[in-house]
Amino acid sequence: MSQKVQPTVSIITVCYNSAATIEDSIKSVLSQNYANIEYIIIDGNSKDDTLQIVQRYSDKINVIVSEPDKGLYDAMNKGIKLATGDIIGILNSDDIYCSNTIITEIAQEFVERNVDLLYGNITYFKDDPEIKVRTWLAKPYYDSFFDNGDVAPHPSLFVKKHVYDKIGVYFPDFKITSDYEFMMRALKINKYKSYHLNKFIVNMRMGGESTKSFKNIVRGNKEIILSWKMNGVKPPLYFWPLRIFKKVVQYLR
Repeated sequence: MSQKVQPTVSIITVCYNSAATIEDSIKSVLSQNYANIEYIIIDGNSKDDTLQIVQRYSDKINVIVSEPDKGLYDAMNKGIKLATGDIIGILNSDDIYCSNTIITEIAQEFVERNVDLLYGNITYFKDDPEIKVRTWLAKPYYDSFFDNGDVAPHPSLFVKKHVYDKIGVYFPDFKITSDYEFMMRALKINKYKSYHLNKFIVNMRMGGESTKSFKNIVRGNKEIILSWKMNGVKPPLYFWPLRIFKKVVQYLR
């Protein structure tokens, strides 16, 4: 890729009491072979050793913020506001990239395809990143994408900054699925151009907020219903059966 067309990729890691996992995420970003990365870490005023671990790499991290926030999506919004890159990706504090060339590949696709959003596939692990317990193979976006229970894996999502500037960021009152609402707003409602990179982008630890407890699963589903209402659309009757079926398939694959 010519240096003249290299976009800056801002990567945001949001963390809170993540001392057990944050270093793996940081190393995953710093090991990328793409030179034009802006790395931003937003810490929610952790009470453990998270910030001390982050500070070990402060000379290689562009922005470090540590202060109380109103939750995961509020912290993400802070990072987006601070980002100066052309493209923004969010890597959770317990996830890692699947290869050290993936950001180079993503930046290349943005340049060549002139898209506004890009997403790919993700895998899940429990303790050992080499042992996959779930695989999420996404689909390219199509008109009935959300109606058919499909959704892009948010950890694999990269968005041009102008999209956030135009349609807004994440709804902070949601605690579980504000990313779902944002992607619906961007893809279904505003019809921004996207590309599905058919590669594994992120290896994600099991135990995220959406599946941590039955209460969170219920809350997440309620937020999905609200996401449709907020955007003035209504899911078809077959939406929930298809959504459940496709989640089950991820475990069987």
